[in-house]
Amino acid sequence: MRLYSSRIAPIIRDIIEALVDGELVEIEQPMVKEVELDVESVLKEYLRAERQLTEEAKDLAHQRGLDYSAHQKIKRQLAEKRRFGLYEESVAYIANQLIETLLHSQHVEEIFGDDKELRAAIAPVLKKHMAQGDALDQEVRKRIKNLQEGTQDWEIRYQQTLERLKQARGE
Repeated sequence: MRLYSSRIAPIIRDIIEALVDGELVEIEQPMVKEVELDVESVLKEYLRAERQLTEEAKDLAHQRGLDYSAHQKIKRQLAEKRRFGLYEESVAYIANQLIETLLHSQHVEEIFGDDKELRAAIAPVLKKHMAQGDALDQEVRKRIKNLQEGTQDWEIRYQQTLERLKQARGE
């Protein structure tokens, strides 16, 4: 599962809705925008950290004279060392970060649910949106399968194809 920046706004909306509708948190109306910004900051930080890991892994693979396929293994090792959730662990990692942020946010009036209940409300929202991104990712990869993954051409074509598919789908 992968988080895409284009999915952040709907994720924020759905997470806050799930928490409020489930009566797990109370947010005063004037503070809703601030809580949205809190949630957004967690999601954007996750994307930033994941990009940084990717770049570090690519650099290490290059320094060691390894081909691109080794970069994924290096990335996973770096993530484990930093206790950063990638791939299948990403939902739990992001949910935990969101819970921690909500618990310390001055913008949340009251939290009625425990960590387990909050996680049970947040995780399905993340899975739903991140799975949509997986389907899009698979479609893009299928369309550019003739290119060598990890090359500059592949990266450029991936982004171009991704943007075209998003536009075609109205995202």
